[in-house]
Amino acid sequence: MFNSKLFIMNQHLISRIAIILLSIVMIVFGVYHWTNPKNLVGYVPANLPGELMVKIVGVAFILAAVSFLSNKLVKLTAYLLALMLIIFVVFVHLNIYLNAGQEETRVNALINILKDTALAAFALHIAGSASSKGMVY
Repeated sequence: MFNSKLFIMNQHLISRIAIILLSIVMIVFGVYHWTNPKNLVGYVPANLPGELMVKIVGVAFILAAVSFLSNKLVKLTAYLLALMLIIFVVFVHLNIYLNAGQEETRVNALINILKDTALAAFALHIAGSASSKGMVY
């Protein structure tokens, strides 16, 4: 016999594990942005302060992870994270992809487009699942 309460509990547990995994990835991204900003400055549009922007993005990743792990302001955080990632896709990775001179650069840009689009979709899913109080499950 199907136990709907057990199914819902398992579904919530799996969702929570997925959010924890995303948070770990974002913490790693954030720390990398802080410890290796010179490796990422080339992605920042020339009209912006490169190293500062890289570090701001690193802080944003870490704060989003803290929000998800603490289950505080999750809805707002998830929408803002998705927005940031879509901005990266449209204004950074797509530009690199369209203007790449080398095939390797073009492939790496495509991978970044797909990665950030997938992460943005996951963030939107989290936002859609969060309660009006900003908590997920």
